[in-house]
Amino acid sequence: MKPGFIVMFLLFSISRVYSQQKDEPVKVVEFSGKVVYEDDKGNPAPLPYTNVSVKGTNRGAYTEFDGFFALVALAGETVVFSRIGYQTVEVKIPEKLIADRYTWVQIMTEDNYLLPEAVIMPWPSKEHFKQEFLAIDISNELRENAMANLADEKLKEIRYSVPSDGRETSSLVLKQQATDYVYTGQTRPMNVFNPIAWKNFIDAWRRGDFKKKK
Repeated sequence: MKPGFIVMFLLFSISRVYSQQKDEPVKVVEFSGKVVYEDDKGNPAPLPYTNVSVKGTNRGAYTEFDGFFALVALAGETVVFSRIGYQTVEVKIPEKLIADRYTWVQIMTEDNYLLPEAVIMPWPSKEHFKQEFLAIDISNELRENAMANLADEKLKEIRYSVPSDGRETSSLVLKQQATDYVYTGQTRPMNVFNPIAWKNFIDAWRRGDFKKKK
């Protein structure tokens, strides 16, 4: 009787300890889900390249082309969803979680910046503008300057000297971030073995892109 009683007592103690551990809140969780937005037709669509970061830390991730994301967080932490052109959203992970996974679907809303209307006029009134405009003498010199500014060489020079606007800059930053995330933890491919890169180099050399400009 004693061995059987001891075995039953051990099994009861183990099951009780396991149930207590199972009911305790989990500290580290896998926070994953999907980020979507409302398209032109009013349907939910995935929103790629959305920054998903844990507030106050350097931990985070970004959404893929299908809007999916996954990161490791602690119970009670706040996760921030941000993207250029959309309102920033903060989501707090519940402090008491039994499971070690927490799934979330975030709907992002476009953020429109409305600036007050500004009317800039170099003349006191529309009547003065009309008089000055009709009195303008478009000489041949002005026409020649306009044609020179529209020449291919001049436009090419302006194309590489004028800085990018906000839309172009944000697009370049998002593409660079996507490239960095793709090659995280591994060696990037070397273009010295890329035949397409060699072709582009030879074409640029033939065009004279590497010649010194006067």
